[in-house]
Amino acid sequence: MKLISLILATLGTLLFLEVRAQQASFKTEFIGNSGYWYLPSGDKPKEKIGDSKGSAIVHQGAVSIPLSLKMNENNRPTAWGVALSGSYASLSNQKFTDHMVSEIMNLQAGIYHLRPLNDKWSMRASVGMGIFTPSANFSKIRFKNVLGSAGLVFIRHLKPNLSIGGGLAVNSSLGYPMVFPAVYLNWKHNGKFNVNAELIDGLDVSASYGFKPNFKLALALEMNGQMALLKKEGKEVIFSHQYIVTGLRPEVKLGKTGLTMTGMVGLNLYRPASYSDRTLKGVFSSTNDYYFSASPFASVGLKWDFKL
Repeated sequence: MKLISLILATLGTLLFLEVRAQQASFKTEFIGNSGYWYLPSGDKPKEKIGDSKGSAIVHQGAVSIPLSLKMNENNRPTAWGVALSGSYASLSNQKFTDHMVSEIMNLQAGIYHLRPLNDKWSMRASVGMGIFTPSANFSKIRFKNVLGSAGLVFIRHLKPNLSIGGGLAVNSSLGYPMVFPAVYLNWKHNGKFNVNAELIDGLDVSASYGFKPNFKLALALEMNGQMALLKKEGKEVIFSHQYIVTGLRPEVKLGKTGLTMTGMVGLNLYRPASYSDRTLKGVFSSTNDYYFSASPFASVGLKWDFKL
């Protein structure tokens, strides 16, 4: 889970940039209060950490702008573009005896390129940088909070509605270049009843029904996260915050404005939040996971498809 959290938080939109019309989005997520638990390795039972508990509010925004876009005869794009994204997580931690991060700011910027290689294959490449801090105070940003990343993924178009892919991503999260696996999945079943599964800039699986042309309701499962790079007790560490949520997600298109309002009401199923050493051993360690238990979840957001 530490490795998954690191990949999601570090790469974000830098590797898996969606090629679409110009789009901006903003979302606020509310994660309810729940207890903090310790899950030892092996067959030992989980333990509650005293009276420690916490909740979170996460604000996320992103904008994607293709600089050039050309479609081929198979309706697949050759594109260059830029993307900017940011998130701010406010963690309300209560009754912790050990220091816990109370806020996380992630800022990312990247350039991407996508092109078809033939009728069945496409290539997606990107390069970018990000800032990952335990504070929203810009004066506290240091060079060690800045990461570079790059990625290359080859995508196989199995069917018009199903594409899978794999490749490699490189980032400097451990203080030196580190190679991670990269996985791509996009499957859609369109109609009045839609099924969608994406592993692009996080996990998003949903089954939706269109009640009207401008309104649909989905049962969705999402996974997302943030991370901060900091020093703790004189050591360089990574604090990762991840959450897996599920619930009902309505979407309402607001006329011909290009605006879509989204929301979600449901449960936070699992919310790991812990430190790991900023080393290869620390990231791949299978020992000792700390997490917040299940709690209520809600979100509200807005998407805007615009034209320059």
